[in-house]
Amino acid sequence: MGLMSVYLWLAFGSFVLFERIIRGQMSLGFESQGFALINALVLAKVMLIAEDLDLGRRMRGQPLAVVALGEAVLFVLVFIAFHVLERLVVGLLHGSTLAPSVPAFAGREFAGLATVAVLLFVVLIPFFAFRDIGRALGPGE
Repeated sequence: MGLMSVYLWLAFGSFVLFERIIRGQMSLGFESQGFALINALVLAKVMLIAEDLDLGRRMRGQPLAVVALGEAVLFVLVFIAFHVLERLVVGLLHGSTLAPSVPAFAGREFAGLATVAVLLFVVLIPFFAFRDIGRALGPGE
C-alpha cells in the first residue's frame, strides 16, 4: 500500500500544484496538499480492496499492454465512483441534504471530472504497466 500511496500522492499533489499555478496562487497550499495525501491514502486502500476482489481477472491472458490499459480504465471508474461517494459524505457531514451533495454531471462539474479521469488514466498506465511486467517476470527479476 505504501508504494501505491506515494505514487498517488505524487500524482494528486502535482494536480493540486498545477491547479494553483493556473489560478495564479503562488503558494504551495499545504491544506490542499494534505487533502491530496488523504485522498491518495484512501484511494490506495480502495485500489487494494479492488485488487483483492480481483476485478481485473477477465483481462488476464491478454497482452500486457492491454491488461495495463484495461486496469487503468477500471480503476479510473472505481475512482469516479469513489469521488461521487466522497462528495456525498462530505456534503452530509457539512449539514447539507442528499440532493445538493450529489455532484452535477453536466456542465463544468462534468468537464472537470472528465479531465481528472483522463489525467488519472494517463498517470495510472505506468503504474499498472510496471506492476504487470513485474508479475510476468516473477519475484526478484
